[in-house]
Amino acid sequence: MSRKIILTIAPTGGMATKEQSPYLPVTPQEIADDVARCWEIGASVVAVHARRADGLATCDPDVYSEINSLIRARTDIVINNSTGGGIHGDMPVQLNDELWELDWHQRIKGIEGVGCEMATLDSHTITASTPDREYLVTTTPKRSRWLLEEMTKRGIKPEWEVFNLGHILSDFTTLTAEGLDSRPYYCNIVLGGQRGFQGGLPYTPKILQLLVEHLPEGTVWGVSGIGPTQLPATTHGLLLGGHMRVGLEDNLYYSRGRLATNLELAERAVRVIRELGYEIASPSEAREMLGLKQLDEVAA
Repeated sequence: MSRKIILTIAPTGGMATKEQSPYLPVTPQEIADDVARCWEIGASVVAVHARRADGLATCDPDVYSEINSLIRARTDIVINNSTGGGIHGDMPVQLNDELWELDWHQRIKGIEGVGCEMATLDSHTITASTPDREYLVTTTPKRSRWLLEEMTKRGIKPEWEVFNLGHILSDFTTLTAEGLDSRPYYCNIVLGGQRGFQGGLPYTPKILQLLVEHLPEGTVWGVSGIGPTQLPATTHGLLLGGHMRVGLEDNLYYSRGRLATNLELAERAVRVIRELGYEIASPSEAREMLGLKQLDEVAA
């Protein structure tokens, strides 16, 4: 039997705007529509970022609940909410003339949305940079531990998001070794974001191989490739035994100079997966692989 691949669609993110791409979904209905289209062709997990009515980032649990409900009314896709938020909207707090921080107390509201099965956990502190500002994304060891405990109370599976080897070998390895997450762990390896995230790494075959070799035993993992690295990084991840994530959160373009839609990126991912001889995991199969409860178990 061919290996089953979990295909994640990341439709919106917390950085890009409609001005950058008219195809970026930002309203709850737009997000749900894009997710449903991608689910119909095989996407098994959705990484959800919420937006305010003006299109800017928020972690308002009411907005998350609305998005999640619209998605669930049409699909059985696994719902993964963000605790990263974004670099605009409700998120930034000015610390001084030069530095801003993404408000921790806003970020953590992402786990309060009704219908959330998974949530991102960036168990490290990084700086996100734009041409105009720098944003400190502070997740200290104490905060990481607290967030893990709160996710556990709610029955939410953490998605460990890592940008470099240190992120794997510090809190991810330490906290899982303490039993604060249960196997299988799930890790999203982000590559190609070095220009926007301090500590981010470019994609090269050697770098991805190194990171994979240091993942804790019992880890299910996938790859996110930022910008033009999306296709090569995620394809290489498949060959190394991982899973795949695509979407406008990570990459606005289908090819040089041509903007993409989420559906186009998902359709290409499905073709790559099948051309390599793998099969797409259904949402139910993805839940089994990730150690999540099935929807009928949650309803019961």
